[in-house]
Amino acid sequence: MKKILQFLFEHKTLSREAAKDVLVNIGKGVYNEHEVTAFMTVYLMRSITIEELQGFRDALLELCVKADLSENDTLDIVGTGGDGKNTFNISTLSCFIVAGTGQKVAKHGNYGASSISGASNVMEQLGYTFSNDNNKLKREMEEAGICFLHAPLFHPALKTVGPIRKNLAMRTFFNMLGPMANPAHPKFQLVGVYSLEMARIYNYLLQQTEKAFTIIHSLDGYDEISLTNDTKVITNEGERIMTPEQLGKRMVSPEDISGGNSVEDAAKIFTTILKGEGTFAQNAVVLANAAMALHCTGKYKTYEDAYNAAVVSLESGKANECLTKLVGMS
Repeated sequence: MKKILQFLFEHKTLSREAAKDVLVNIGKGVYNEHEVTAFMTVYLMRSITIEELQGFRDALLELCVKADLSENDTLDIVGTGGDGKNTFNISTLSCFIVAGTGQKVAKHGNYGASSISGASNVMEQLGYTFSNDNNKLKREMEEAGICFLHAPLFHPALKTVGPIRKNLAMRTFFNMLGPMANPAHPKFQLVGVYSLEMARIYNYLLQQTEKAFTIIHSLDGYDEISLTNDTKVITNEGERIMTPEQLGKRMVSPEDISGGNSVEDAAKIFTTILKGEGTFAQNAVVLANAAMALHCTGKYKTYEDAYNAAVVSLESGKANECLTKLVGMS
Protein backbone atom coordinates (compact mmCIF):
# COMPACT_ATOMS: atom_id res chain seq x y z
CA MET A 1 0.00 0.00 0.00
CA LYS A 2 2.87 2.39 0.70
CA LYS A 3 3.87 2.40 -3.00
CA ILE A 4 0.28 2.97 -4.07
CA LEU A 5 -0.15 5.88 -1.68
CA GLN A 6 3.13 7.45 -2.79
CA PHE A 7 1.96 7.12 -6.40
CA LEU A 8 -1.36 8.81 -5.61
CA PHE A 9 0.26 11.54 -3.49
CA GLU A 10 2.17 12.54 -6.63
CA HIS A 11 -1.19 13.42 -8.20
CA LYS A 12 -1.22 10.34 -10.42
CA THR A 13 -4.28 8.20 -11.07
CA LEU A 14 -4.81 4.44 -11.07
CA SER A 15 -5.59 2.36 -14.13
CA ARG A 16 -8.79 0.32 -14.09
CA GLU A 17 -6.84 -2.86 -13.34
CA ALA A 18 -4.76 -1.28 -10.56
CA ALA A 19 -7.88 0.17 -8.93
CA LYS A 20 -9.51 -3.25 -9.04
CA ASP A 21 -6.48 -4.89 -7.43
CA VAL A 22 -6.44 -2.40 -4.56
CA LEU A 23 -10.10 -2.92 -3.73
CA VAL A 24 -9.82 -6.70 -3.99
CA ASN A 25 -7.00 -6.54 -1.44
CA ILE A 26 -9.04 -4.24 0.81
CA GLY A 27 -11.86 -6.76 0.66
CA LYS A 28 -9.49 -9.57 1.58
CA GLY A 29 -8.14 -7.63 4.55
CA VAL A 30 -4.60 -7.30 3.16
CA TYR A 31 -4.18 -3.70 4.41
CA ASN A 32 -4.59 -2.32 7.94
CA GLU A 33 -7.20 0.30 8.79
CA HIS A 34 -4.69 3.19 8.76
CA GLU A 35 -3.58 2.32 5.22
CA VAL A 36 -7.19 2.03 4.05
CA THR A 37 -8.10 5.35 5.72
CA ALA A 38 -5.19 7.07 3.96
CA PHE A 39 -6.27 5.54 0.64
CA MET A 40 -9.88 6.71 1.08
CA THR A 41 -8.69 10.18 2.08
CA VAL A 42 -7.01 10.63 -1.31
CA TYR A 43 -10.47 10.68 -2.89
CA LEU A 44 -11.73 13.24 -0.43
CA MET A 45 -9.07 15.58 -1.78
CA ARG A 46 -9.49 15.00 -5.51
CA SER A 47 -12.07 13.72 -7.98
CA ILE A 48 -12.18 10.07 -8.88
CA THR A 49 -11.57 9.13 -12.53
CA ILE A 50 -13.93 6.96 -14.55
CA GLU A 51 -11.21 4.29 -14.88
CA GLU A 52 -10.72 4.19 -11.10
CA LEU A 53 -14.46 3.95 -10.49
CA GLN A 54 -14.78 1.18 -13.06
CA GLY A 55 -11.94 -0.74 -11.40
CA PHE A 56 -13.48 -0.40 -7.94
CA ARG A 57 -16.84 -1.58 -9.31
CA ASP A 58 -15.16 -4.57 -11.03
CA ALA A 59 -13.63 -5.58 -7.70
CA LEU A 60 -16.92 -5.34 -5.80
CA LEU A 61 -18.77 -7.41 -8.39
CA GLU A 62 -16.00 -10.01 -8.57
CA LEU A 63 -15.96 -10.49 -4.79
CA CYS A 64 -19.69 -10.21 -4.17
CA VAL A 65 -22.05 -12.91 -2.99
CA LYS A 66 -24.38 -13.49 -5.94
CA ALA A 67 -28.11 -12.83 -5.77
CA ASP A 68 -29.98 -14.64 -8.53
CA LEU A 69 -33.36 -12.95 -8.87
CA SER A 70 -33.35 -13.11 -12.66
CA GLU A 71 -36.83 -14.65 -12.84
CA ASN A 72 -38.14 -11.11 -12.34
CA ASP A 73 -37.48 -7.83 -14.11
CA THR A 74 -36.39 -6.08 -10.93
CA LEU A 75 -35.94 -2.39 -10.16
CA ASP A 76 -33.82 -0.50 -7.65
CA ILE A 77 -34.05 3.08 -6.39
CA VAL A 78 -30.82 4.14 -4.77
CA GLY A 79 -28.98 7.34 -3.98
CA THR A 80 -25.25 7.77 -3.62
CA GLY A 81 -25.84 9.42 -0.26
CA GLY A 82 -23.31 11.88 1.02
CA ASP A 83 -25.34 14.97 0.13
CA GLY A 84 -25.31 16.05 3.79
CA LYS A 85 -29.01 16.97 3.67
CA ASN A 86 -30.35 14.56 6.34
CA THR A 87 -33.64 13.82 4.59
CA PHE A 88 -35.94 11.00 5.63
CA ASN A 89 -35.48 7.69 3.78
CA ILE A 90 -37.02 8.83 0.50
CA SER A 91 -35.50 6.18 -1.80
CA THR A 92 -36.45 3.26 0.45
CA LEU A 93 -40.01 4.54 0.93
CA SER A 94 -40.31 4.98 -2.83
CA CYS A 95 -39.28 1.34 -3.28
CA PHE A 96 -42.27 0.16 -1.25
CA ILE A 97 -44.63 2.39 -3.23
CA VAL A 98 -43.21 0.91 -6.44
CA ALA A 99 -43.61 -2.62 -5.05
CA GLY A 100 -47.24 -1.78 -4.22
CA THR A 101 -47.91 -1.25 -7.94
CA GLY A 102 -46.77 -4.81 -8.72
CA GLN A 103 -43.28 -3.92 -9.96
CA LYS A 104 -40.70 -6.22 -8.31
CA VAL A 105 -37.99 -4.39 -6.36
CA ALA A 106 -34.50 -5.55 -5.33
CA LYS A 107 -33.43 -2.77 -2.96
CA HIS A 108 -29.69 -2.48 -2.32
CA GLY A 109 -28.79 -0.51 0.81
CA ASN A 110 -26.38 0.06 3.66
CA TYR A 111 -26.05 1.76 7.02
CA GLY A 112 -25.72 5.53 6.89
CA ALA A 113 -22.08 6.65 6.83
CA SER A 114 -22.55 10.40 6.59
CA SER A 115 -26.26 10.50 7.54
CA ILE A 116 -28.16 9.62 10.71
CA SER A 117 -30.18 6.82 9.16
CA GLY A 118 -29.34 4.93 6.00
CA ALA A 119 -31.66 2.39 4.35
CA SER A 120 -30.27 -0.47 6.44
CA ASN A 121 -30.64 1.48 9.70
CA VAL A 122 -34.33 2.09 9.14
CA MET A 123 -35.08 -1.44 7.87
CA GLU A 124 -33.36 -2.93 10.91
CA GLN A 125 -35.30 -0.57 13.20
CA LEU A 126 -38.54 -1.70 11.58
CA GLY A 127 -37.73 -5.32 12.46
CA TYR A 128 -36.34 -6.65 9.19
CA THR A 129 -33.61 -9.30 9.48
CA PHE A 130 -30.85 -9.06 6.87
CA SER A 131 -29.95 -12.16 4.88
CA ASN A 132 -28.01 -13.16 1.77
CA ASP A 133 -29.84 -16.50 1.46
CA ASN A 134 -31.03 -16.58 -2.14
CA ASN A 135 -34.09 -18.74 -1.47
CA LYS A 136 -35.26 -16.38 1.27
CA LEU A 137 -34.81 -13.36 -1.00
CA LYS A 138 -36.80 -15.09 -3.76
CA ARG A 139 -39.65 -15.86 -1.36
CA GLU A 140 -39.70 -12.24 -0.19
CA MET A 141 -39.79 -11.05 -3.78
CA GLU A 142 -42.61 -13.42 -4.60
CA GLU A 143 -44.81 -12.68 -1.58
CA ALA A 144 -43.96 -9.07 -0.65
CA GLY A 145 -42.90 -7.84 -4.10
CA ILE A 146 -39.63 -6.56 -2.66
CA CYS A 147 -36.47 -7.84 -1.00
CA PHE A 148 -33.67 -5.95 0.71
CA LEU A 149 -29.99 -6.59 -0.04
CA HIS A 150 -27.88 -5.34 2.89
CA ALA A 151 -24.62 -4.39 1.15
CA PRO A 152 -22.08 -5.69 3.75
CA LEU A 153 -23.57 -9.21 3.52
CA PHE A 154 -22.92 -9.24 -0.21
CA HIS A 155 -19.73 -7.19 -0.44
CA PRO A 156 -16.78 -8.17 1.78
CA ALA A 157 -14.96 -4.92 0.96
CA LEU A 158 -17.88 -2.85 2.28
CA LYS A 159 -17.93 -4.84 5.50
CA THR A 160 -14.20 -4.24 5.95
CA VAL A 161 -14.42 -0.48 5.46
CA GLY A 162 -17.71 0.03 7.34
CA PRO A 163 -16.16 1.10 10.67
CA ILE A 164 -13.69 3.40 8.87
CA ARG A 165 -16.48 5.09 6.92
CA LYS A 166 -18.47 5.55 10.10
CA ASN A 167 -15.49 7.11 11.90
CA LEU A 168 -14.77 9.45 8.99
CA ALA A 169 -18.50 10.36 8.79
CA MET A 170 -17.83 11.93 5.39
CA ARG A 171 -18.74 11.10 1.84
CA THR A 172 -16.19 8.70 0.31
CA PHE A 173 -15.88 6.99 -3.06
CA PHE A 174 -17.81 4.06 -1.57
CA ASN A 175 -20.92 6.27 -1.79
CA MET A 176 -20.39 6.33 -5.54
CA LEU A 177 -20.00 2.55 -5.75
CA GLY A 178 -23.19 1.47 -3.97
CA PRO A 179 -25.62 2.14 -6.84
CA MET A 180 -23.37 0.31 -9.32
CA ALA A 181 -22.89 -2.82 -7.24
CA ASN A 182 -26.38 -4.24 -6.67
CA PRO A 183 -25.70 -8.01 -6.68
CA ALA A 184 -29.14 -8.68 -8.18
CA HIS A 185 -28.25 -6.69 -11.33
CA PRO A 186 -31.68 -5.03 -11.62
CA LYS A 187 -33.05 -4.41 -15.09
CA PHE A 188 -34.28 -0.91 -14.18
CA GLN A 189 -32.52 1.63 -11.99
CA LEU A 190 -33.26 5.08 -10.62
CA VAL A 191 -30.01 6.58 -9.33
CA GLY A 192 -29.81 9.76 -7.28
CA VAL A 193 -26.48 11.60 -7.29
CA TYR A 194 -25.16 14.51 -5.20
CA SER A 195 -23.47 16.50 -7.97
CA LEU A 196 -23.63 17.19 -11.69
CA GLU A 197 -20.12 15.78 -12.05
CA MET A 198 -21.32 12.45 -10.62
CA ALA A 199 -24.34 12.59 -12.90
CA ARG A 200 -22.04 12.80 -15.93
CA ILE A 201 -19.88 9.91 -14.68
CA TYR A 202 -22.90 7.69 -14.01
CA ASN A 203 -24.38 8.56 -17.40
CA TYR A 204 -21.17 7.41 -19.07
CA LEU A 205 -21.03 4.16 -17.07
CA LEU A 206 -24.72 3.27 -17.31
CA GLN A 207 -24.82 3.92 -21.07
CA GLN A 208 -22.46 0.92 -21.36
CA THR A 209 -24.96 -1.41 -19.69
CA GLU A 210 -28.15 -2.89 -21.09
CA LYS A 211 -30.34 -1.60 -18.28
CA ALA A 212 -32.91 1.14 -18.52
CA PHE A 213 -31.81 3.90 -16.17
CA THR A 214 -32.72 7.34 -14.93
CA ILE A 215 -30.25 9.56 -13.07
CA ILE A 216 -31.62 12.38 -10.92
CA HIS A 217 -29.96 15.32 -9.20
CA SER A 218 -31.74 18.17 -7.48
CA LEU A 219 -29.97 21.36 -8.51
CA ASP A 220 -29.62 22.48 -4.90
CA GLY A 221 -27.57 19.39 -4.06
CA TYR A 222 -29.95 16.58 -3.08
CA ASP A 223 -29.28 13.07 -4.38
CA GLU A 224 -32.99 12.55 -5.09
CA ILE A 225 -36.02 14.47 -6.34
CA SER A 226 -36.40 16.81 -3.37
CA LEU A 227 -38.99 19.24 -4.85
CA THR A 228 -36.98 22.02 -3.15
CA ASN A 229 -35.60 23.07 -6.55
CA ASP A 230 -35.52 21.98 -10.18
CA THR A 231 -34.20 18.48 -10.91
CA LYS A 232 -31.77 17.36 -13.59
CA VAL A 233 -33.11 14.14 -15.15
CA ILE A 234 -30.85 12.00 -17.34
CA THR A 235 -32.06 8.84 -19.13
CA ASN A 236 -30.85 6.52 -21.89
CA GLU A 237 -32.45 8.94 -24.35
CA GLY A 238 -31.11 12.27 -23.11
CA GLU A 239 -31.42 14.87 -20.37
CA ARG A 240 -33.77 17.61 -19.25
CA ILE A 241 -34.59 19.91 -16.34
CA MET A 242 -37.92 19.36 -14.57
CA THR A 243 -39.60 21.67 -12.04
CA PRO A 244 -41.07 20.67 -8.66
CA GLU A 245 -44.53 21.42 -10.06
CA GLN A 246 -43.98 19.04 -12.98
CA LEU A 247 -42.64 16.28 -10.74
CA GLY A 248 -44.69 16.52 -7.56
CA LYS A 249 -47.38 19.17 -8.13
CA ARG A 250 -45.73 21.49 -5.59
CA MET A 251 -42.52 22.97 -4.25
CA VAL A 252 -41.50 22.08 -0.69
CA SER A 253 -39.01 23.49 1.82
CA PRO A 254 -35.95 21.64 3.19
CA GLU A 255 -37.59 21.51 6.64
CA ASP A 256 -40.52 19.56 5.15
CA ILE A 257 -38.29 16.60 4.27
CA SER A 258 -36.05 16.43 7.34
CA GLY A 259 -35.15 12.94 8.55
CA GLY A 260 -35.17 13.70 12.28
CA ASN A 261 -32.37 13.31 14.80
CA SER A 262 -32.21 9.54 15.33
CA VAL A 263 -32.88 6.20 13.70
CA GLU A 264 -36.03 5.99 15.85
CA ASP A 265 -37.22 9.30 14.37
CA ALA A 266 -36.48 8.03 10.87
CA ALA A 267 -38.46 4.81 11.44
CA LYS A 268 -41.43 6.74 12.83
CA ILE A 269 -41.47 9.07 9.80
CA PHE A 270 -41.16 6.02 7.53
CA THR A 271 -44.17 4.17 8.95
CA THR A 272 -46.27 7.34 9.21
CA ILE A 273 -45.82 8.09 5.50
CA LEU A 274 -46.34 4.50 4.39
CA LYS A 275 -49.60 4.31 6.36
CA GLY A 276 -50.82 7.27 4.33
CA GLU A 277 -50.53 9.70 7.23
CA GLY A 278 -47.60 11.76 5.95
CA THR A 279 -47.77 15.49 5.26
CA PHE A 280 -48.60 16.74 1.77
CA ALA A 281 -44.92 17.65 1.28
CA GLN A 282 -43.61 14.25 2.45
CA ASN A 283 -46.07 12.39 0.25
CA ALA A 284 -45.31 14.57 -2.78
CA VAL A 285 -41.56 13.90 -2.57
CA VAL A 286 -41.95 10.14 -2.14
CA LEU A 287 -44.52 9.90 -4.92
CA ALA A 288 -42.33 11.89 -7.31
CA ASN A 289 -39.36 9.55 -6.79
CA ALA A 290 -41.55 6.45 -7.08
CA ALA A 291 -43.17 7.84 -10.23
CA MET A 292 -39.81 8.55 -11.85
CA ALA A 293 -38.71 4.97 -11.09
CA LEU A 294 -41.91 3.51 -12.53
CA HIS A 295 -41.58 5.69 -15.63
CA CYS A 296 -38.04 4.34 -16.08
CA THR A 297 -39.46 0.84 -16.69
CA GLY A 298 -41.17 1.92 -19.90
CA LYS A 299 -44.43 0.37 -18.72
CA TYR A 300 -46.19 3.74 -18.44
CA LYS A 301 -46.93 5.96 -21.41
CA THR A 302 -46.35 9.19 -19.52
CA TYR A 303 -44.81 10.36 -16.25
CA GLU A 304 -48.32 11.41 -15.20
CA ASP A 305 -49.54 7.81 -15.59
CA ALA A 306 -46.66 6.58 -13.43
CA TYR A 307 -47.42 9.24 -10.81
CA ASN A 308 -51.07 8.19 -10.66
CA ALA A 309 -50.03 4.54 -10.18
CA ALA A 310 -47.80 5.61 -7.28
CA VAL A 311 -50.68 7.54 -5.69
CA VAL A 312 -52.95 4.49 -5.88
CA SER A 313 -50.24 2.29 -4.31
CA LEU A 314 -49.86 4.63 -1.34
CA GLU A 315 -53.49 5.59 -0.81
CA SER A 316 -54.86 2.05 -1.19
CA GLY A 317 -52.50 0.71 1.48
CA LYS A 318 -50.76 -1.67 -0.94
CA ALA A 319 -47.35 -0.05 -0.33
CA ASN A 320 -47.72 -0.50 3.43
CA GLU A 321 -48.88 -4.07 2.88
CA CYS A 322 -45.59 -4.81 1.10
CA LEU A 323 -43.65 -3.61 4.18
CA THR A 324 -45.85 -5.58 6.59
CA LYS A 325 -45.38 -8.77 4.56
CA LEU A 326 -41.63 -8.28 4.19
CA VAL A 327 -40.98 -7.66 7.89
CA GLY A 328 -43.36 -10.49 8.82
CA MET A 329 -41.44 -12.96 6.65
CA SER A 330 -38.09 -12.10 8.23
